[in-house]
Amino acid sequence: MRILVVEDEPTLRAQLVQAIAAAGHTVEQAADGREAQYLGEVEDFDAVVLDLGLPLLDGLSALRHWRAAERGMPVLILTARSSWQEKVQGMDAGADDYLAKPFHMEELLARLRALLRRGSEHASSVWHCGAIVLDTRSARVLVDGQPLVLTSHEFKLLQLLMQRKGEVLSRTELSEHIYPEGSDRDSNTIEVFVARLRKKLPEGSIETVRGLGYRLVDAGA
Repeated sequence: MRILVVEDEPTLRAQLVQAIAAAGHTVEQAADGREAQYLGEVEDFDAVVLDLGLPLLDGLSALRHWRAAERGMPVLILTARSSWQEKVQGMDAGADDYLAKPFHMEELLARLRALLRRGSEHASSVWHCGAIVLDTRSARVLVDGQPLVLTSHEFKLLQLLMQRKGEVLSRTELSEHIYPEGSDRDSNTIEVFVARLRKKLPEGSIETVRGLGYRLVDAGA
């Protein structure tokens, strides 16, 4: 999944980016509210981790701008402010969850997983597509009960295909979810990752829809 981390404190921001990336996600980052507002309006994210005390534009204002622009990605607020009034303000502005500093990184990752499940059809951290099983909590994949060894890019690609199984996803859309903003997003490399995944998954699991992209299906159906 593609996650935006908005935090002005460099050390905490780096820790968040590292932990969320280690959980198998593609992570973008912003250090102030104006940059966050812009990224949230022009880029597609599956979730946002948002600090409230930001320079240039506070987090609540950025969140209100997103919701006014009908940007519906789940938002987890991070803040040193822990009063119930500020929690209510955050929820009224359109936040989906709230975590006060200091916090344990494991709790943040658990809350993030819950938001991602809430935004999809998946009510569990374990996703299924025929013989393929993907555990978002442990970042493990099984095929017919056997562990599958994947690179980080292959895992991210499969995770998105699993989350939206049956939907046709373009190479550009897949590329944007795998590569961070500012990197060399070559959508042609998606063909390479798809070819590698096809060799590891049951035959027929990934269909090519000519001129549109790829979709994941239950090969045994």
